[in-house]
This record gives sequence, structure tokens and C-alpha cells, in this order.
Amino acid sequence: MEALRFQVVGEAFKKKPLDVKTPSERPYEYFGKKVFNREKMYKYLPKQVYEKMIDVMDNGARLDRDIADAVAAGMKQWAVENGVTHYTHWFQPLTEGTAEKHDSFIEHDGKGGMVEEFTGKLLVQQEPDASSFPSGGIRSTFEARGYSAWDPTSPVFIIDDTLCIPTVFISYSGEALDYKAPLLRALHAVNVAATDVCHYFDPAVKKVQSNLGWEQEYFLVDEGLYAARPDLLLTGRTLMGHDSAKNQQMDDHYFGAIPERVAAFMRDLEIQALELGVPCKTRHNEVAPNQFELAPIFEETNLAVDHNMMLMSLMKKVARKHGFRVLLHEKPFAGINGSGKHNNWSLSTDNGILLHAPGKTPEQNLRFATFIVETLMGVYKHNGLLKASIMSATNAHRLGANEAPPAIVSSFLGKQVSELLDHIEKADKDFLSMSGKQGLKMDIPEIPELLIDNTDRNRTSPFAFTGNRFEFRAVGSEANCASAMIALNSAVAEALVSFKKRVDAKIPEYEKKLAGTEHSAKFHAIIDVLREDIKTCKPIRFDGNGYSDEWVAEAEKRGLDVEKSCPKIFERYLDKESIDMFESLGVMTKKELEARNEVKWETYTKKIQIEARVLGDLSMNHIIPVATRYQSDLLSNVNHMSVVFPIDTADKLSARNKKIIQEIAERTSAIEKGVEELVEARKKANKIEGEHEKAIAYHDKVEPKLDTIRYEIDKLELIVDDALWPLPKYRELLFIR
Repeated sequence: MEALRFQVVGEAFKKKPLDVKTPSERPYEYFGKKVFNREKMYKYLPKQVYEKMIDVMDNGARLDRDIADAVAAGMKQWAVENGVTHYTHWFQPLTEGTAEKHDSFIEHDGKGGMVEEFTGKLLVQQEPDASSFPSGGIRSTFEARGYSAWDPTSPVFIIDDTLCIPTVFISYSGEALDYKAPLLRALHAVNVAATDVCHYFDPAVKKVQSNLGWEQEYFLVDEGLYAARPDLLLTGRTLMGHDSAKNQQMDDHYFGAIPERVAAFMRDLEIQALELGVPCKTRHNEVAPNQFELAPIFEETNLAVDHNMMLMSLMKKVARKHGFRVLLHEKPFAGINGSGKHNNWSLSTDNGILLHAPGKTPEQNLRFATFIVETLMGVYKHNGLLKASIMSATNAHRLGANEAPPAIVSSFLGKQVSELLDHIEKADKDFLSMSGKQGLKMDIPEIPELLIDNTDRNRTSPFAFTGNRFEFRAVGSEANCASAMIALNSAVAEALVSFKKRVDAKIPEYEKKLAGTEHSAKFHAIIDVLREDIKTCKPIRFDGNGYSDEWVAEAEKRGLDVEKSCPKIFERYLDKESIDMFESLGVMTKKELEARNEVKWETYTKKIQIEARVLGDLSMNHIIPVATRYQSDLLSNVNHMSVVFPIDTADKLSARNKKIIQEIAERTSAIEKGVEELVEARKKANKIEGEHEKAIAYHDKVEPKLDTIRYEIDKLELIVDDALWPLPKYRELLFIR
């Protein structure tokens, strides 16, 4: 084993970067090369069909099945010209990954030969086997029928020789079994609600779009070293490993020069991603050694989610070509920063107005304040749900660990925006007056012009305002962004619906008071409701240090969710407020929510279960045998000392070895006892029938024992002969170039 370790470490240092061939074209020339985008549609579809497709994509018109055959024919022609032989419905089941079943174009021609066909029926709907995907009890294993249905708002694309068609995935009885279906419903809900509110300020607005810009953090590890770490291979993180003497404390990796091998990987990844229409924009070294980031240009949320899922899959494929493995686990290494996927979220209108961006006129800033406050209202009311949307067994290791926001949802606004909201809240109504045709005179014009990037950044804030958007920083690196986006867009949609209902109720009151001046009455009503909401959601606003113990106590006083247990955090999906919100907006039913929680609890249990089994195996079959072997070598040395030297001299010379012998005995005994207790805790937890209770048992009784065992192993790593230690160490995993 030790020979293998040094061999793979040595090979890692010898590796040279691949010669990546950069296309002769500029990036904008091959961007979307493998995507059936509008340009391809215009070329390959009849004009009438093209126009109908654009109406579906831009205006949410219902897809006419009558045009499906024409669309399928155009897609097939384009695909065949690009060497495609198969097609697949590409969807996002509740596994956090993607799924696909490939079928070829070939069919019998009735004459003993074959012909290539792709019909509208095959494009629009398929029937993949649903029995083996997580369903939370919606489907039994013997009930296999499930449907995938084409999502025409997300472009079809080519991977290798396969035409990939983005789809939703639903059960035979109609419940969503994926992330895309409820995401599309949530985006529709926020579009309708936000458009209605926008009409107070601009009646010409026809649509409001949710935008997302994710920042994908990841680690790269040499493939040989990865293969020599069974814990990385099977769980995605190191279950043991002592800190390297040098980690990130020098701050020299962040934004540093990108290593040559890594740069070659990044170039290759970007080229392939751009061809698939993923608008890669930023790349850089992250804080931790061997940690990096890739970020795209903002896109419509549904498309951005699809692109992130595509990219994570592509990263793994390209990394192996370059002799790397990508680690997307939120905390693959203890003692250094983990990886997140900050979700930069905003709303914009069809005429290009960013609703979270301040303006230059009082009316524009009132609109800005409205959407800021109602976003905060949604986040405040559903702060526990938002935390549940980003929580997982893996992300739980990262949150609050000095490089990520804490597991308490709050919002940082910055001084200027906070002062704006305080001014609106505290200004006396006497400041509101009418003066002929001048319209409404109020305190808002007294606010100085607000500027983009009018805030500093607070890295401890899970939901920070950053100038013209909010940054949901708590999302984990391997998560499907859709989970957070479903909860966030739904919460904001509900807040906007409530806002409009209350404003509309107040307008008639002011019309009577103000002699029928409708425009002024509307703005008085908006200010009234805004003041109510600014006071209501004030507990969610926090600009201080989210890591402090004082904040935890303060957050609890404010009524914010401070729960830390992952399985219990998931319970927020089943709160009455959550169920009422999702059902009223048509995003998810109570049955779907209950099913998804069953999946979440089961997934949590399985992840901890796998980690426990892997750690037990490594402890008993790798660590203890090696430590015992070294202990035997030391015992032999002590015995030889007593033969060669007088007893007193031998005792002095062998004192250190005796101390190590004793420490090894104590620590191996503690490890063995810990593994026995771990196995017993697992057995007891496994007997629990309910997934909720079982997940809680794994969190409370099983998971803590992993840290206890790890502590002893990490101490052994410091004293056992380096030549004997069986697993690559942190200094080798993190500093390969």
C-alpha cells in the first residue's frame, strides 16, 4: 500500500498539461454551436413554425402539438448534419443529478431495411421507467410508468452523438418527480405576481423574468491520488486526514496565477461549455489550495439551472481527460474552505428594467423599494424554508464554517438601502401632500440618487443585496440550483400577491380622501403598505457578523429559524405556511411536498450510512493494521536496545519509542471501540421504520461518532511512519501541480 501511495504521488508531480487545441474562431463564433437555438430554428424550421416556437418561448403560449412534427424534422436534420445518431429526454430527477435514456433514430422501413425517423410524438413525450427513481412513495417499485415531456423554453443540445432534449419528469398520476416541473411553476407564479405589481409603475410591462447567475466552486485532485483514497471515491470527501502544515493561511492561492495543468483543463472546459451555449465568463483560483471557480453571465433562471447541471457533468468528463477528478462536495477537506454555489438572483421586465436596481427618479426608487421590501417579506416569512431548500448532508459541513454563511437566513442590505427603508418607514404622513397637477409630493424625492454597487459585501450573510440583485450565498456546490430557486421565487411571488391585494384594498380609501386623484391615491396606498411591510420584515435585516454567538441568540429572539439539525430543517417544507404557499401558487401539492421530504430524509440517511461504513472499513482494514505494524517495529527496536545497551541507557534511548507505542495502543483501542459503537448505532437506527425518525437517529447518534473516530486517526497520522501510512495526505492531495 505504501509503495502505491508514493508511486501515485510521484506520477502526479510528473504529469504535464495536455495540449488543448483552441478553435481558430473567436468564442462568440462557436458559442452555441451544439445548441438548437433561435438561429438554428430560423434556418431549419418553416417560418410559421418558427414564429409559433418564438411565441411559446417568449410569451408562454401553449405549445401546439400540430407543429411538433415540423419541429422534430428540423431538429433531426440539424442533428444528423452534426453526426448525431441518438436522442434522449434529458431530465433532473430527485437524485441531484441528471438522467437520460438514449434511443437511436432508426426504425424499420417495412422493406427489410432501416430508416432514420424522429417524430413530433417522440420529441414531445416519452415514457421512461419511473420505478427506480426516488419518488417518496408517490410511485411503488412495481409501478413503472412515468412521463417525460419536452420543455421548449430550454434549447435542445448535442452531447457527443446524442441529441439531448430538456424535459420535465412526472408520474403516471401527474405528480412532479423532478426539479424542473416545480421550478417552471414557481417562475410562472413570480412572473404573474411581479407583472401585476409592475403595472403600478409601468402598465406597458408584459412579463417579469427571474434571472440567475451561479458561481460554481470546485476542487481538483489528481486522479491517481483520488483513486488511492476510498473515502473520496465513495463519499466525495475525506473522512480522515490531518491538516497540512501549509493550507490556506498565507492567502496566496486566492486569485493567484492559475497552474498550467489547471489552465489547460479550464480552457478545454470553457470551449466545450461555450459550444453548448453555457456563457462562461469568469475563472479564478479560490481561497483554498486546489480550489477554483467558474461563473457565467446571468441568464433566465430555468436555462441557468439547466446550464449548471450540464456544466457539472461536463466538468467531470473533461477533468478525467486531464488527469484530474472534480470534487463538488461542499466540504471535501477539513480545516480549509469548502465550496459553495452562490446564486445571484434578480427580477427584470420584458423592457429591460432590473427591478432590484435603484433608479434616478422618485417613482423608480419607489418601485425599487417595493421589490426590495417584498423580497425581504418573502425571505422573512419563509426563512426556515429557504434554509431547508439549500440544506443537505454535505452542505451541513460547510455552513457557518468560517468561509460560508451560517445556517440562519438573514439579509444584508448595506447602509444606503437600509437608510432608504428606514426613511420610508419613519417619515410622518404629514410629509405627504398634494399640489395640483404636480402629482404626489412625498419624502422619497429627498433621498439622494442611488447608485449601482451601493453596498459593501457581507460574506457572512446568506442573502445579501449586492447593488442590483440578491446573492443567495448558502447554496452548496453540488446542489441543483432549482431547489433554492423554487423556494425563493415562490416566497417572493406570495409576498407580491399579498402586497398587491392590500394596496388595491387601500386605493379606494385614498380616492375618497383625495377627491378622486387616482394616481396619487395609488402611491399613497403603496407607501402605506410598504411601511407596514418594512416594520414586519425588519427581523430578517442584519448587517453584522453572522458568525458571532451573539447573533445566534439575537436571531432566536427575532423569531428566525436557528435549527442546525439537517433532518429537522427539512421539516419546514411541511409547515402549514409552506404548504399553503406552494399550493396557492400552484407550484407543488401537499402530496408532492410530503414525497420530496421522504426522499430528502432517505437521502440524508443513506449518505451518512455510506460514510459510516467506509470509515469503519478504512479504520479496521487500513489504519489499525498499519499503526499496529509500526508499533511492532518500535517494539522490536526497544527490544534490540535492551540487548545492545545497559538497562538504564536503553530505557533513556527508547523512552520516546515507548511513549509512541503506548499512544498507538491507546488510539487504536479507541478507534476499534469507536467503530464498534458506530456499527451498533447504525444497527439501531436501521431498525427505525419511518424515514424522518431514522434520519434524525443518524444525525444524532451515528454522525457524531464519525468525528470521534476521525480525531484518533488524524492523531495517528502524525506519529506513524510516513512511509507506512496507506492514504495520500492533505499535503499531497492539495498541492499537486
